[in-house]
Amino acid sequence: MAKKEKIQDMFDSIAPEYDYLNHLLSMDIDKRWRKKAVMEIIDTEKPQKILDVACGTGDFTIAIARKAMLKRDYDSDVHTVITGIDISEGMMRVGRKKLAKAGLSKDGESVSVELVQGDCESLPYPDNCFDRISAGFGVRNFEHLDKGLKEMYRTLKSDGKVVILELSVPTNKIIRNMYKLYFTKLLPLVGGRISGKRSAYTYLPASVLNFPGPKEFQEMLRAAGFKSVRHKALTFGICRLYTGIK
Repeated sequence: MAKKEKIQDMFDSIAPEYDYLNHLLSMDIDKRWRKKAVMEIIDTEKPQKILDVACGTGDFTIAIARKAMLKRDYDSDVHTVITGIDISEGMMRVGRKKLAKAGLSKDGESVSVELVQGDCESLPYPDNCFDRISAGFGVRNFEHLDKGLKEMYRTLKSDGKVVILELSVPTNKIIRNMYKLYFTKLLPLVGGRISGKRSAYTYLPASVLNFPGPKEFQEMLRAAGFKSVRHKALTFGICRLYTGIK
């Protein structure tokens, strides 16, 4: 079975407990990280067309939508349209319930939101389609990371912005050692016990530890075509915020 299919099956299997464990194991710090990233995405009052790649259960998609509603240009009759796409239908079933609970829909008055199942390495959208493309903690799960980044570049409009949040390994030795101890020992234990899927919560920290470092990942963004590539370390480098312009 290809990595892509394994990832799909894994996230389908942990979808019901994913949000609870995600917030519990991150101690809700992930919410602050998303808030910083959203400010990079919703940086204008003008309506935008936004794609949230590897959207999972829609936390990032919903945060983007809420910010867009607050910053809407009320002189415009054009909606901000936000689409979340993910390979796991199980994760998005959870996400669609959250959208409904948040009062967000495809036919919203000021902001339209939709979650669709699809392959993020082969996006079903034309060239130069989106003003902003985001990804929150998902690109490390791509089977072919370079291909996924090129697809983001292809579907982004000229002068459009990509905003990527991804977990990382801290550079400070003391913090790094504590982080690895928590990530490789405690997280699989707690996550596995609650979800019943220990292998999934063994994979998740391994995917972070094996992800390219900030310098290498920025080079990958440039190789995909992005310019003005920047990165910011958040919470001692546990998370990193990457941006680039087409």
